[in-house]
Formats: sequence, structure tokens, C-alpha cells
Amino acid sequence: MARAARSNAAKTKRNSSEDAAASSGNFELRSLQERFEKNRRYKAEPELLLHLYEQMLLIRRFEEKAGQLYGLGLIGGFCHLYIGQEAVAVGLQSALQEGKDSVITGYRDHGHMLAYGIDPKIIMAELTGRQAGISKGKGGSMHMFSTEHAFYGGHGIVGAQVPLGAGLAFAHKYRDDGGICLAYFGDGAANQGQVYETFNMASLWNLPIVFAIENNQYAMGTSVKRSSAEIEFYRRGTAFRIPGMDVNGMDVLEVRQAAEVAFAHVREGNGPVLMELNTYRYRGHSMSDPAKYRTREEVQNVREHSDPIEGAKADLLKLGVDEEKLKDIDKRIKAQVAEAADFAETSPEPSPDELYTDVLVGSY
Repeated sequence: MARAARSNAAKTKRNSSEDAAASSGNFELRSLQERFEKNRRYKAEPELLLHLYEQMLLIRRFEEKAGQLYGLGLIGGFCHLYIGQEAVAVGLQSALQEGKDSVITGYRDHGHMLAYGIDPKIIMAELTGRQAGISKGKGGSMHMFSTEHAFYGGHGIVGAQVPLGAGLAFAHKYRDDGGICLAYFGDGAANQGQVYETFNMASLWNLPIVFAIENNQYAMGTSVKRSSAEIEFYRRGTAFRIPGMDVNGMDVLEVRQAAEVAFAHVREGNGPVLMELNTYRYRGHSMSDPAKYRTREEVQNVREHSDPIEGAKADLLKLGVDEEKLKDIDKRIKAQVAEAADFAETSPEPSPDELYTDVLVGSY
């Protein structure tokens, strides 16, 4: 009887607190999606859309070149290309505040760094293991890092970046610097236990973090329909009172609009947001993956009907941008990427004593 009384009292207390939270507007699981549904695409001026288009094209051409260098043996180890997913990083990061916000991601990280405006030369040099690389050639494809740009990796362990992102968000809150953390992870990582521990802490501590799930449908090589009981990933934060947003990750203007809604919510002190960006990668999970778990027809269908770069190009043409200008941009970016590849190939490798640097922070 006593246990039942305590249970009923706890339930009454919980229900009343939930009602109070709901009435005060602090507990809004559907409000962001409803706000987003009213206007799903950002109204970009031609200059901004042209900039977003250039960034996506740079990522596409860079990754194509990286694939070629890998085939030639100039890039070793693992190499995970971002081809097809360009609208996600570009759309989200274009809404961040430089010098204030932080970004952390997994090992498919080249595109995120390029979207942050980091020099393609030092990224390509890192891929080829050269001293001029952003991590001095010691991180390679999976471990990019730049404290200067508040870009904290590049992590090889599936889902490991999510709790680290919460740490970055905690630092923003502790310092009261007005920044937020954007933490990327994939549909494969979405089933990791550490992700849900992080959701709980982030919500409990009201951290300024946006969890961005890049759902490219296949994780390492298994369809989400075969690996996940709940395939609507934006719902995954519901148990932790984290509002979710369902976004077309193949449309850069839709991603940007979703970012405007989500980032404003977090900056206003309302705690974390979970975004699901539905996207698609054209290549295998890594360069060693032949992607036999899907048909060529499926990939080609996405390329023909949902490609983010072609979609942005169509929008630009509707806005009156001359097609010759777009061709000139492509030529310029190809030249820029070729220059980055030449720089990487001709840069020296790290000296042997570089093995002993950056092992510990400080002297012991």
C-alpha cells in the first residue's frame, strides 16, 4: 500500500510538472517541426545561394579527386567520401556563427571542414600524410582537427563524438560565450548507447547543442529498415524531452531553413535539438566498400532526381544566373582542387621526430 501511494504521488507530481512545463512553453516536442513546416525553404538571395552552390561543388570535386588519389595509392588507410551529402554540411554550417560556435563529427569529415572554409590544400595534405596537413600528416582522413576554427574532429570510433560534443556544449554554457555545438553522427551511430546517455545529460543540463543525424540510409552497409526498430530518427529524443526535426538533407535551402529554426531555439536557452537530415551517399561506406547491398539503378535514380548540387543549380537558373557563369565556377573549382592535389603530392612527409609531438598536453 505504501509503495502504491508513493508511486501515485510520484506520478501526480510528474504529471503536474509536465503540465506546467507544457503550459510554460519549455516542453515543446513538436513545435519546431510545426514552425519549420510553415516555411521549409530558406529564401536566399542569388549571392548566398551561389555561395552555397560553390561550397557544395568544392566538396564534390575535392572528394572525387581524393578518390582518385586513393586509387593511385597516395592516400592510405581508411577514406570515407562525402559525395551526395554536401547539402547537409553546407546548409547547416552556413548558419553557424564563426568564432563562437563549435563543430564535431565522425570520420566522414572532409566535407565538414571544407564547409567551414578551411583551405583545401591543408586538408588534402593531411589525407596524403604530409607535414603541411592540418594535423601535421598524423591524423589522416579520419582525424582532422582545427582548434582555430573550433572544429574538433574527425573521430574514428562510431558515436564517440556525440558525448564529446556534449562536453563542448557544456563548455559553451559554462563560459557563457553564447556559442552552440553542432554534433554530427550517422544513422549507424544512432543506435549506440552512449548517444542516449548523452541525450539524457544534454537535456538534463539544458546544453546548447544540436544533434544532427546524417541519415544516408545504409550506415556501414545495412539498410536502416533492417537495423533500426524506429527508422524515424528525429523521434529518438522524445523520451528525453528533446524536440526533433525531419529534414530533406538533399536540399541545401531546406537544410539552411531548418538550421535557422533549430539554432535559434538553442540560442534562446531552450536546450538541445535533434535533427534528422535524410541524405544519400553515392559511394560505398569507405573506399574499400563495393556497395553491393544496393543496385546501380537505385543510386542513379537519386543522382537524377535528388542531387543537391543539381537542385541548387536549377534554383540559380530560375533566379536568372547565367549558365555560363556556373560553368566558369566549375572550371575554377576543378583548378583549385587540382592545385590542392599538387600541393599535397609535392609537400614533404613529417620528420621522424614528429612521432613524439602532440602526444601529451603539457609537461610531466
